[in-house]
Amino acid sequence: MKQRIITGVVAAALFLPIVFYGGLPFLLLTYVLASIGLYELMRMKKLSIFSPYGFLALILLWILLLPNEILNDFYYSKVEISIALILLLLTYTVITKNRFDFEDAGFSILSSIYVGIGFYFFMETREAGIVYIFYSLFIIWATDSGAYFFGKAMGKNKLWPEISPNKTVEGSLGGIVCAVVVAIFFGLFSDFNATIITLIGMTIVLSIFGQIGDLVQSAYKRHFNVKDSGNILPGHGGILDRFDSLLFVLPLLHLFHIWS
Repeated sequence: MKQRIITGVVAAALFLPIVFYGGLPFLLLTYVLASIGLYELMRMKKLSIFSPYGFLALILLWILLLPNEILNDFYYSKVEISIALILLLLTYTVITKNRFDFEDAGFSILSSIYVGIGFYFFMETREAGIVYIFYSLFIIWATDSGAYFFGKAMGKNKLWPEISPNKTVEGSLGGIVCAVVVAIFFGLFSDFNATIITLIGMTIVLSIFGQIGDLVQSAYKRHFNVKDSGNILPGHGGILDRFDSLLFVLPLLHLFHIWS
């Protein structure tokens, strides 16, 4: 626990000032976090990011992360460049005579898209306003804390035992309730562009999908038989262990168009 607290404090001291500042430092931070996330995923499947196919997957990730305005004057769009990289990854299965096979290529592509979309909307959300970043963080923390305490106090019915044996239905519902309460106070005391009714409905959806993001992380860790996605954060695991819910919440938050 001591190590977990120390890591959390140090990480927050490094992370939060860059989030507040935004701009190029935040862009670079996002690229670093996403690259580590892709590395963690590929390592679970025993694929090396320090390889020709790993390089292609990394470039695909970096292209997906690019802010749209950077490519405004470029001849090709992000989608077109991404298609070319996907075709190159598939071509590599032929070059290696299936030592790097279709399943490996599919995993590499999906990993780049999964991590890339989530972290792309991390940047988009920061661009819309830091208030939305903190809203997302607060409801995720409230959901996690509420799920833990309600689960401990009243949890009887398993939520998804095949994926995460310790999670309960009661804990999940308690997490949603806590997220809504925190969101209401957040809306009252911040410059948040949403009515209370919209805020409550949006928070319920995001709290549910934040939990799904956590379950997705649990599912692939269980599939690959690993405890944590990485060990870069002692006591906390890897980057994906800390960002699993955000990778689902931030793209959905964007779909609500609350800052448009």
